[in-house]
Amino acid sequence: MKPTQVERAATYALLILAAAFALYPLGLIVVTALQPDQIGADGWFEIANFANAWEIGRFGDYLSTSIIVSLAVVVLSATLASLAGYAFGTMRFRGSTALFYLLLLGLMVPSEAIVVPLYYDLRAIGLTDTYLSLILPQVAQSLAFGTFWMRAYFRSSSREVIDAARIDGAGHLRILWSILLPMGRPALITMVVLVFMWTWNEFLLPLVMITDEDLRTAPLGLAFFQGQYTAGTSLLAAGALLVALPVVVVYLIAQRHFIRGMLEGAVKG
Repeated sequence: MKPTQVERAATYALLILAAAFALYPLGLIVVTALQPDQIGADGWFEIANFANAWEIGRFGDYLSTSIIVSLAVVVLSATLASLAGYAFGTMRFRGSTALFYLLLLGLMVPSEAIVVPLYYDLRAIGLTDTYLSLILPQVAQSLAFGTFWMRAYFRSSSREVIDAARIDGAGHLRILWSILLPMGRPALITMVVLVFMWTWNEFLLPLVMITDEDLRTAPLGLAFFQGQYTAGTSLLAAGALLVALPVVVVYLIAQRHFIRGMLEGAVKG
């Protein structure tokens, strides 16, 4: 049964209202970032706020740190989660179910509960104030979700394709790399985008692990920028947009596969 014109109009009106509600805070930040930072200054369109925030807040260094950490976490998490998800999704071995549910405990433990003992452990082996103190814990935090996500995809993949590849002499790595991962590009990209967003926005771990200003991540640098360098809302809004821009760019590039992967996961779930 086709929707009537009234139902279609009501649907579009509801979607437009929801979009306006979601975009209003972002639009407010953009408008604030383009206003003069000094009260009483001439003009209302101040594009130089972004350059000033970039220079004063050292966002170039902070963004570089965030990019290094995020890329390392994404690559390691995607690799390990794909291997673990393939093992749990296509193989049957003793203790696999118990081991999988043990791994899922990582989804249930909040990072706030482990960050203090983690700090003392990493300090004892000399890893605080290093990239590894940011990369390794976030790989461990992302691995539980990544394994769960990729296992669901591998379990839903065609067994006939896997059996045919094995008959042709393909090993496990060949099947994973040449057959299943290309077929599961939406699921893999969805996991990558989510892990990248979580890693980029992480604040508590860098706050605890990092005291060296040169190793601050972008969200941490934005917090110090607010507290030390400026009290003006325009420069602060410009800095916030600089910090959020990479996440927006990554999502825009991967949005087609991301939405497809989310929909497929919802249907299969």
